[in-house]
Amino acid sequence: MTTSINFISLVGRASKDPEIKYFHSGACVTKLDIAVKRGKDDEPDWFSLEFWDKTAEVAANYVRKGGLIGVQGEVIINCWNDEQGNYRYKPVVRVNNLELLAGAKNDTPVAPPNNANSNIPIPTPVKTKAKVNPNNN
Repeated sequence: MTTSINFISLVGRASKDPEIKYFHSGACVTKLDIAVKRGKDDEPDWFSLEFWDKTAEVAANYVRKGGLIGVQGEVIINCWNDEQGNYRYKPVVRVNNLELLAGAKNDTPVAPPNNANSNIPIPTPVKTKAKVNPNNN
């Protein structure tokens, strides 16, 4: 019996702040590119990431340009024909698990507000795993 596995695990830094898009169905997607170095002096390899639903919201709220993240997922190949009729393709990592490992190198910690009774929540990024499908526990 032949078995195939489509699994990828990466650790890298976000190239920019993520972009989130909501659909009429209530689903959402966040897209982001990360740079992954092979060695200390090597140029990075670039990977396009796609997060869905709860993982998309976590990525949009906590990942920032330069932030170090770990992801696990599967490689999807998006194919299309451009305006000139040329066949194009782009590999994308559809992320199933996200771990927030560190902020950007120049980040400063978020300070709590002076008013202790403030109702404004302050997000505190922590090492987190979020699953794409919330029904899979």
